[in-house]
Amino acid sequence: MLIDAHHHLWHYNRGEYGWINESMSVLKRDYLPGDLEQELQKAGTTGTVAVQARQSLEETRWLLGLADEYPFILGVVGWLSLCSPDLDQQLKEFAAHPKLVGVRHLVQDEPEDGFMLRPDFMEGIARLEAYGLVYDLLLFPRHLDHAADLVTQFPGQRFVLDHLGKPAIRRGEMEPWRSAIKNLAGCTNVWCKLSGMVTEADHQQWQYKDLLPYMEMAVNAFGLGRVMLGSDWPVCRLAAEYTDVMAITAKFTDTFDKEDRDKICYRNAVECYQLNTELNGEAKV
Repeated sequence: MLIDAHHHLWHYNRGEYGWINESMSVLKRDYLPGDLEQELQKAGTTGTVAVQARQSLEETRWLLGLADEYPFILGVVGWLSLCSPDLDQQLKEFAAHPKLVGVRHLVQDEPEDGFMLRPDFMEGIARLEAYGLVYDLLLFPRHLDHAADLVTQFPGQRFVLDHLGKPAIRRGEMEPWRSAIKNLAGCTNVWCKLSGMVTEADHQQWQYKDLLPYMEMAVNAFGLGRVMLGSDWPVCRLAAEYTDVMAITAKFTDTFDKEDRDKICYRNAVECYQLNTELNGEAKV
């Protein structure tokens, strides 16, 4: 098995995807399951986790509907209004769907670096554990210490760090990201995705050697049991195609023994997100 634990889908329109600027013209189109399915077949990917790109309940419903229609979508990390007084009602509605596996908020876009430590946000996080939902952390390096403060307050809640916390790969910088990653990884309820690396590197001239130190650091910090892979398709197309991105982690894990390679390639994603792989016809692991 090979599980891509991080990709997006969307019907593009300028109003709802304002973050896609003029330099990102390749993203200014619809990206739907049929488009992705072709890429999965070429790369040998057997299952995926679709992740929200808009902060709307409408998109969460749409992604879950697609997951019903396309068996390769094993799970959805959607958006719920964690600061809303209506959160309990939203959780009862959406968590009833077997493929809602997590929730994400675009913390990286909040003007307040300590946003995730706001009492109302933390009250929302406190409700997720009862529903078995993961919380995905979308952050910049400056947020990592705040994230460590958050996750230590919820030891029973599972968290996943998206895109390694977006280190400055383009500039080849390791600090302060490395120290903050070590600190966050000390919290055993946090997993890390090897994803989003090519878009943090030089889009035109990135090389495998540019990414390797960051992958090695993530594995050293989190251990082989808390790292999973993700394509970040179609955002990755700013710098590389789907098969190129999936080849990065294939090369990285090539020298691992089968047990360790399987952990990164699918077992960790299944365990963390509690994916039911029987839903796409694969044997449950």
